[in-house]
Amino acid sequence: MFVTGGSGLTGPAVVSELLSAGHRVTGLARSAASADRLARLGAGPFAGSLDDLDRLREGAAAADGVIHMAIGGDSGDLSGITKRDVDAIEAMGAALAGTGKPFVSTSGTMVMAPGRVSEETDAPDPDAFAAYRIPGERACLGYAERGVRSSVIRLAPTVHGPGDYGFVAMLVATARKTGVSAYIGDGTNRWPAVHRLDAATLFRLALEKAPAGTALHGTAESGVPLRDIAEKIGRKLDLPVVSVELDDAPAHFGSAALSSVFAADVPACSARTRALLGWNPSHHTLLEDLEHGDYFTVVEGAGQG
Repeated sequence: MFVTGGSGLTGPAVVSELLSAGHRVTGLARSAASADRLARLGAGPFAGSLDDLDRLREGAAAADGVIHMAIGGDSGDLSGITKRDVDAIEAMGAALAGTGKPFVSTSGTMVMAPGRVSEETDAPDPDAFAAYRIPGERACLGYAERGVRSSVIRLAPTVHGPGDYGFVAMLVATARKTGVSAYIGDGTNRWPAVHRLDAATLFRLALEKAPAGTALHGTAESGVPLRDIAEKIGRKLDLPVVSVELDDAPAHFGSAALSSVFAADVPACSARTRALLGWNPSHHTLLEDLEHGDYFTVVEGAGQG
């Protein structure tokens, strides 16, 4: 199997899950450090990057299937990130066309409309926070009509577990810096969540048996209120828990973009995903991970590289 993003945050768990299930894995490596990490996991490093479309075609063509998790670029240039993702998907998809092989790509549940519990069959919202991921979804799913067993996993905005340096770790770091654990407004806005190891199982199951043209939701919990997360962080750090008005949130959290994320109400259901694939998330919930994990012992950002 050819994997992109195998040395990132979720990628190593996916690689390990595939290897444990008996799959052989080759992972795209854009640096010596990435190659070393993949090799230590037991995968075969494949030198290249998302910008090297010929290498992506070569890696995909030689594999029995593809899992595409990598995304990158300048966060200030979302159109550039989108183009890079779509170009990579088109390159790998073309290499798989007519083979019936699986192609699993990655999106996020924040492509869905806010304020309601989204389901897998709902159409993404072009005005959603993560709308820049929608063209990549469409590109991958479009290969179902070209003889590829393509599917897309929309991951929760927080994929939690040891060494997490994502949004929840940012909330912890902000609480340490400001001396308060904050939520926005009344804090009833909901985030889906999934443990990294449950997400890894989902990627394997999608690779093995997701029907062509299927959108899947990687959410073990459909929606955790942000106030509950802030209260847990406040208790663990022995800090006051406070509400911040939306207008004041950018100054508190460091940017307008982050405040938009932390104010988002984007619950997402995974009932269809579970029924289709037999996926049964079994690892810690987000609040359990905050209670028992390493969020308060690991310095935010330490896992990057």
